[in-house]
Order: sequence, then C-alpha cells, then structure tokens
Amino acid sequence: MKKKWLFTAAAVLSLTLAGCGSDSSKDGSSSDNNQKKVLVMGTSADFAPFEYIDATKSDEIIGFDVDFANAVTKKMGYQLKIQDMEFNSLIPSVQAKKIDFAMAGITPDEKRAKVVDFTDSYYDTEDYLITKKDVTYDKLEDLKGKKVGAQVSSIEEDTANEIADKVPSVKVETRDRVPELIQEVKLGRLDAIVLEDIVAKNYVKQNKDLKFSTIDGVDNQKKAAAFPKGSKLVKDFNKAVKELNDSGEIDKMKAKWFKVD
Repeated sequence: MKKKWLFTAAAVLSLTLAGCGSDSSKDGSSSDNNQKKVLVMGTSADFAPFEYIDATKSDEIIGFDVDFANAVTKKMGYQLKIQDMEFNSLIPSVQAKKIDFAMAGITPDEKRAKVVDFTDSYYDTEDYLITKKDVTYDKLEDLKGKKVGAQVSSIEEDTANEIADKVPSVKVETRDRVPELIQEVKLGRLDAIVLEDIVAKNYVKQNKDLKFSTIDGVDNQKKAAAFPKGSKLVKDFNKAVKELNDSGEIDKMKAKWFKVD
C-alpha cells in the first residue's frame, strides 16, 4: 500500500509541476498561469515625458509611451509588462526576441528598418540643442571646435554627426543615459547636447541653469514601436492605434503628458 501511495503522489506531483511550466504563443507573446496573454515592452526610462521614473513618488515607470502602450495592448487583448534597459540594447533585444516590442521615443530609420518592423508613426518631434543658460549659439557655425553630446545609438546621435559634418572640428560624444548628458553640460564637459523638443523642454524645466534652442536644417522625426521582423502583431497594433486615435483617447494622453508649465 505504501508503494502504491508513493506512486500516486509522485504522479500527482509530476502533473502539478507540468502545469507550472512556461508557455508562449506563436507570435512570441507570453502567458501567465491564468492564461492571460502578456506582451513584454522594452524601454529606456530616462526620456521624460515619454518614459521615466519619478523617484520622489515611486520606482514605477510612467509617461506617455507607458499609457499609450497600455491602452494599445489592452485593445489588442494583452496585458503589458515593461522592462527597462539601455537605449542601445532595445533594437538588439527585439531582434533576439528577448522582448516582444520596444517603445522609447524610437525614430524609424533605414538602418533599423533592416532588422525590425516598425508600426505606423504615433508622434512627431524635432531636435533641440541644450546648452548652459549663459551660452548662445545663434547658428551652427558657432559650434566650431565645440563638444556636442547625444545618447548613444539614438537619432540625436545622427543629428549630432550631421552637425559635425557641416561644421569643422565639432567633436561628437555619446553617453548611455540622458541624465548623464545633462550633467556633462552642467559641468562644462560638453558644450551642448542634442535632444528631442518635448524632452529638452522637460529637462530645462528641471534645470534652471540650462536652456534649449532650435537647430536649423533638421527634419521632424516620427516615433514608432519596433517589433521583430515578420511579426503579425504590427497589424493589430496599428489597428488598435487607429481606433484609439479616432476615439480621441490619444489626444487626451498628449494633453496629459506633452505640456511644460
């Protein structure tokens, strides 16, 4: 009897353990034990107001992209899980399918489009120059011999390199996180940094010794989510965005996040 009981208990334990195994769907999304579908979004939470952490309130990642992604994935029938990482790790992580998609104020370009699929654009921005408040560069030529910073692997790095191509002896330096760039300007280690308009305005609001200015000859940039090549979720994502846009929900999110008092 004891042997029979042990065999039965072992069988039950085996079935229980089998039921606790991980599960994933064909499109790469994951599921929890309640069979609720989950999409993992990679982001770089240093890019207010798109995604950031307000350490004075909590360690939660908040921002426009977070509200936007939650609304879109909910409409798609998924729960959202957010994973913070360095910006230059986002596209490789999407490629390797370590995350289901990435959103971090990402601008599609030809190089990135070769390795990931982008959704339709959900927001347009332009690049600004951030400097110390007592410094003025009226034209690009004024940056001759200066150090210009940008976030590594970002479109802003491309903009900084374009400036360097146009202006002799401009040196471009990159950092992993935007707060590092802000600190480098404040300490005088960088003369200026390139940053998106609404992000620049928010950092200047928090740092009264800095200011922002426009950059001549720079095109507006579109923002989109990045999915693995061939992902069927792109179509569903675009459909959900259109429905949210038609209902006015996206305008409400923009009004909430894209303002600087």
